[in-house]
Amino acid sequence: MTQEKHPEGVARTSYKDTLNLLQTSFGMRANANQREPELQEFWKQQGIDLQLGLNNQGQNFTLHDGPPYANGALHMGHALNKVLKDIINKHQILRGRQVRFVPGWDCHGLPIELKVLQNLNQEQREALTPLKLRKKAAAFARKQVDSQMAGFRRWGVWADWEHPYLTLQKEYEAAQIQVFGTMFQKGYIYRGLKPVHWSPSSRTALAEAELEYPDGHTSPSVYAAFPAAKLPESLRTSLSNQGLELPKNGLELGQALQIAIWTTTPWTLPANLAVSVNEKLNYSFAVDNQGRLLLVATELLPSLRDTLALELTARATVKGALLAGLIYKHPLLDRDGPIVIGGEYITTESGTGLVHTAPGHGVDDFNTGQKNDLGMLCPVDESGTMTSEAGPFAGLNVLKDANPTIIAALKERGALLKHEPYSHRYPYDWRTKKPTIFRATEQWFASVEGFRNEALTAINSVEWLPASGRNRMEAMVRERGDWCISRQRTWGVPIPVFYEREGNEVLLNDETLAHVKALITEHGADVWWERNEVELLPPAYAAEAERWRKGTDTMDVWFDSGSSWAAVASQQDGLAYPAELYLEGSDQHRGWFQSSLLTSVAINSQAPYRQVLTHGFALDEKGRKMSKSLGNVVDPAVIIDGGKNQKQEPPYGADVLRLWVSSVDYSADVPIGASILRQISDVYRKVRNTSRYLLGNLHDFDPERDAIAVSELPLLDRWMLQRTAEVMDEISTAFNRYEFYRFFQLLQSYCVVDLSNFYLDIAKDRLYVSSPSERRRRSCQTVMALIIERLAGAISPVLCHMAEDIWQNLPYSVAEDSVFRRGWPTVPETWRDPSMMAPMHQLRELRSAVNRVLEDCRSQGELGAALEAAVRLEAHSEALQEALDWLRQQGDPDVDGLRDWLLVSHLQVGGEPWAELLASQDNALATIEVARARGSKCERCWHYETDVGQHTTHPTLCGRCVGVLEHQ
Repeated sequence: MTQEKHPEGVARTSYKDTLNLLQTSFGMRANANQREPELQEFWKQQGIDLQLGLNNQGQNFTLHDGPPYANGALHMGHALNKVLKDIINKHQILRGRQVRFVPGWDCHGLPIELKVLQNLNQEQREALTPLKLRKKAAAFARKQVDSQMAGFRRWGVWADWEHPYLTLQKEYEAAQIQVFGTMFQKGYIYRGLKPVHWSPSSRTALAEAELEYPDGHTSPSVYAAFPAAKLPESLRTSLSNQGLELPKNGLELGQALQIAIWTTTPWTLPANLAVSVNEKLNYSFAVDNQGRLLLVATELLPSLRDTLALELTARATVKGALLAGLIYKHPLLDRDGPIVIGGEYITTESGTGLVHTAPGHGVDDFNTGQKNDLGMLCPVDESGTMTSEAGPFAGLNVLKDANPTIIAALKERGALLKHEPYSHRYPYDWRTKKPTIFRATEQWFASVEGFRNEALTAINSVEWLPASGRNRMEAMVRERGDWCISRQRTWGVPIPVFYEREGNEVLLNDETLAHVKALITEHGADVWWERNEVELLPPAYAAEAERWRKGTDTMDVWFDSGSSWAAVASQQDGLAYPAELYLEGSDQHRGWFQSSLLTSVAINSQAPYRQVLTHGFALDEKGRKMSKSLGNVVDPAVIIDGGKNQKQEPPYGADVLRLWVSSVDYSADVPIGASILRQISDVYRKVRNTSRYLLGNLHDFDPERDAIAVSELPLLDRWMLQRTAEVMDEISTAFNRYEFYRFFQLLQSYCVVDLSNFYLDIAKDRLYVSSPSERRRRSCQTVMALIIERLAGAISPVLCHMAEDIWQNLPYSVAEDSVFRRGWPTVPETWRDPSMMAPMHQLRELRSAVNRVLEDCRSQGELGAALEAAVRLEAHSEALQEALDWLRQQGDPDVDGLRDWLLVSHLQVGGEPWAELLASQDNALATIEVARARGSKCERCWHYETDVGQHTTHPTLCGRCVGVLEHQ
């Protein structure tokens, strides 16, 4: 005890030093920028971040990392993805499973190639050979990998950082060549002339996964009239029977009858080789205001009257099948074309029901052309410029000046019925953000048709989370056309093929594949550009090397990443194939999930994963996509380290970022912003302060010396263990189901509602006021020690730094040097007593009701602290009365007093109503009366007691406190 001076100069005793106050080195503030890297270094030094998972004896758990692109700074999408993976891996490690997480990076492709070119001047570009470009691209990619890796590590992500997989590694490239070769040997890889998505801005073919469909695209749609040149006799007879006689002369026939088509790509009209109809639809020969007949689908007549502002009265109607063989004259070029039977893609939802068909510029058009032997015409080069085959339109660019020029030509020829803008979904190159076109070129394809049914079967064997992912993937694979896997770029894995210089033969067989694979295994894919055909061909072909030239195409980057199961998951120690889990954004159903599935099924007839878990995208707080132009980008580095103005953008540290990831229902798009981060930070602080309170009250506690057996604990303490057991069960279930937002809710409720606002609030008196070794204090410390160890374990997959910091600040010794060596927290059966939950629920309801009445008194200035109050209760409900009886009969007299649970100085249950009241309330639960407590305030425990002043040695203390001091 110390002596203090009153203002009057009278000495008095200060009893603060006699209380058992908090003592802990676990700071109230996280000091995350310093402490988190220290803890990460500790994990690294102890091998915990890698060896722990490798040394576990349980079943293997392989979460195969979908490789992010090695380009650009990390963003919130990266944070959501990598932290989710890390939470799952840490949980599995704690469960004792063998875990080795190998991080990966996608390193090839156009964006990196463009970055290299952008950093060069014109002279340097001209001097750049393909090999030099590849060297620069590899160096750029590796630099990006190092930068991103540093960010991932700062987030507390555990991985085998010393052995990441990069798609540019020679071992990876060789495995990819093996995948390609095996698919070729099985007959799934072929070369063909087909229309593919072509990017004039990138000058390469694209796969569906490389496209995006931005809002607001408008195309110039036209309705055009193609003059008829010749009718088949069967059609002429049918029309005659309906009273419609048409001229036989070509010119007169063309003036009398014209075929109406509609297109949103006027630039494809020079490539027109036919007009397609649906054989099942009805078509009408309708006379317009000018006396000519227009051939249109009967069902579309009403809408076309409005659209074209023409009367259009049907003179005759025939089935589409009867139109086959009708010959028309091309309205812009000197050639004829036929009407042919198309497919079910021809509908009456829009247009005229007759489809302008250019086999070189559309998949349906191509298929119809193949079926009807139309041949192939593609008068557009790789830059999107029309060639000489386009006649007078040669030199025009299809995305710039071709459309207006062709529309003007239609108008000049009298063939333009209508021209208007048309808003619709249109594919853009996802890298250059510019429109693409369909263009027929010689490309390499993977024939999905060859293994489509096996892929659909494999999809059904996978657990999709959410379950809607299965339907989405099924629909995509069922409807998918052949996969174009060749790209006209330099930075990638080569398609290992040789072409005849003077002929059309292609050289690709088991022998050439094996030879190229061996070279790439030893030297990497650069060898394809470093060596000539003599060295690249197997010895058996060396003598005829001059006959062949090596191909210049590279593989689609989705084929790169889609081969990762073969290059990584099935090749490296500590990993398993099929992997337990793939986890990426929902856009990967058409990307990595699908390319991995197709390659794996093609080779091994099984999916490369057992589970597929998808997450949404990070948005700003208003639900908008983040973009630099909007200025709404949230940078994970700023979340951790703070911004330039640290008042507006404080440094939260990695754990707050991780806690945000756990807080969101990631199955949908998730918001992030300043106010959300403040809320998450508040929850973080509550968990930290609760942990600090537990640690601070254990400074003099040794479990081996001081712990009380669970069976001997008071009711309140046993209930707290039962409640903890419930929460731990629910948290375990949440982690097992990957429902981390449930963990977040449970953690917040447990720390704030169960611990801080109830158990620890009640416990303050016996913790602070009791003798240090008094049983009522030791029983509470027993519970606190049991809880803090399990709380640290339960939060460790998410709040990994805080959990480790708690463990390092345990004031007593434990067997494990890290929380992660303890394993996933479990609770003994002795904690469980569900029979306590019903009466405790009633008593907690009562406490809440009493607190509301006390708060009303406080708000009116009639009371200060709750200890100034006296309360009288009268139970109304049978359940509450049973709970009161239970507490009275079974409760520990030193701990389980209802007065102490309510934190008031006096309590009366039943008896006569009081005369002098501050407040009174009746509800279904009980009558609650509040009066001012009699007696004086004890200077040490702050209770109001009638015996304060009766003890000459300590005149300002109550008898209880005097007894404590006399026994110290």
